[in-house]
Amino acid sequence: MSLVSFHRFLIATAIVFCLGFAAWELDAAVDGAGGSAFVLGTVFAALGLSLIVYLRYLSRFLGYDE
Repeated sequence: MSLVSFHRFLIATAIVFCLGFAAWELDAAVDGAGGSAFVLGTVFAALGLSLIVYLRYLSRFLGYDE
């Protein structure tokens, strides 16, 4: 496994974590956990979406030709 492939695996794992945690916090916010749960859910959703964009354009960021 190359270093780029391992990096992609770690990014995919981070995406799953961020989006899962965002869903959990947003669900808690809907159930009345307060504003901090909503803020955390929104921040982690944005991080997850940012990581998706990063993964999509990883070769461009790294200057790596596939």
